[in-house]
Amino acid sequence: MPLKIVVFYGSVRSAREGIKAARFVTNRCRTRGHDVSFIDPVEYSLPLIDKMYKEYRPGEVPDVLQRLANLIVAADAYIVVSGEYNHTVPPALSNTLDYFLEEYFWKPSAIVCYSAGAYGGVRAAMTLRVTLSEMGMSSIPSLLPIPKVQAAFKDDGTPTDDAWLRRSDKFFTELEWYANALKAAREKPCQRSECDTMLVKSAVGK
Repeated sequence: MPLKIVVFYGSVRSAREGIKAARFVTNRCRTRGHDVSFIDPVEYSLPLIDKMYKEYRPGEVPDVLQRLANLIVAADAYIVVSGEYNHTVPPALSNTLDYFLEEYFWKPSAIVCYSAGAYGGVRAAMTLRVTLSEMGMSSIPSLLPIPKVQAAFKDDGTPTDDAWLRRSDKFFTELEWYANALKAAREKPCQRSECDTMLVKSAVGK
């Protein structure tokens, strides 16, 4: 079943290599029949967070933030593509994610991590697992770590080794399972009402 998927990318560096991994992920999702939106912090250029999206009054939301909200609210699942900065995530990624909260609830996320070295950015993924769970979009069990990202893909996201297509299949299949299961649960009226009540309680104070 086609899904609406948002792919978040984190780096704003001028010589970024991880964008190749983000393009690979976006391309694979589209090949699998999904409607994909790509959120690049360079394109949206959000300032350091002052107010969350929910804290603006109707009609006062900045245009760039509303454009992001339209994508995030409509999504069935999220994929977060992150490098590793000092054992954690890039600050631009954290800043972008933090603008929203309830908009993520009851939807799964999946983590793609990368590095220029051999470990694939997995330490950043451990940080992300905690953060995404707290935001209400818990990550699926599988990770997609990409070591030596600078050599793994061409600029347009085409893998330099077709093995990446096979390696990623389980990852995408697992995300699709969770996304379809949670989408079906959200669409049941009785569960939707229960979810809305729990959502309000969970969001108090955040």
